[in-house]
Amino acid sequence: MVEEPESGMAEIAKIAEFISMSVDNAGAKGAVLGLSGGIDSALTAFLAVRALGKERVLALLMPERDITLPEDVEDAREVVRLLGIRSIEMDLSPILDGYGKVLPSERVREVPRLVAGNLKARVRMTLLYWHANLENLLVLGTGNKTEIMLGYSTKHGDAAADILPLGGLYKKEVRSLARRLGVPGKIIEKEPTAGLWPGQTDEGEMGITYADADAILEGLETGLGTEELTKTYGPEKVELVIERIRRSQHKRELPAMP
Repeated sequence: MVEEPESGMAEIAKIAEFISMSVDNAGAKGAVLGLSGGIDSALTAFLAVRALGKERVLALLMPERDITLPEDVEDAREVVRLLGIRSIEMDLSPILDGYGKVLPSERVREVPRLVAGNLKARVRMTLLYWHANLENLLVLGTGNKTEIMLGYSTKHGDAAADILPLGGLYKKEVRSLARRLGVPGKIIEKEPTAGLWPGQTDEGEMGITYADADAILEGLETGLGTEELTKTYGPEKVELVIERIRRSQHKRELPAMP
């Protein structure tokens, strides 16, 4: 695939080529991804269609009763309509209700939101891989570099994928490429959320804005010292980012062995 000279288009061409080569090298027929109605999954879908063609891309819409916002479901459906890709929509609620019948009822009622949220992410993963195995597809993860470096993902949940097309892009770069490819503005501008519980937002859970996280991560990557970064962003934010990188290292590696 020839890189296009326009600003941003070379990066788009590079990622599309990566998706295409990964699918071909694996002997897969195409790719499957979870479509949430958010910017990351929307951009991944646009890139996948650019790389493979709409006939080789399957999107799973996996809302949960009384949790997933109706506008998020509609935004996901809009991406499906715009791209003309095949999609399957399934409500996670019966599956999660099934877990509630097996697990001790008192623990289910008392379990912290994060534990319940991680279970939902892992259920989504099992459905993606069920369809991937069934149809010989690669699972496209939708995490970006900011989330990966901060460990903002569920291990063996949304962090589980065959390839991560957005893994080299900071959140600000995701927004830039999404605009370039024509992702609907309402999706680009909406507040990011993983949809794990009512009112949950990425930035609220991370404790830092994507803009500040991107800037600090880029600074660390280019060799800026913590003292210099602290002057601009304050010690709390810099320490938060560094501590998140340290604590989430295991999510970026294969399981440790003695």
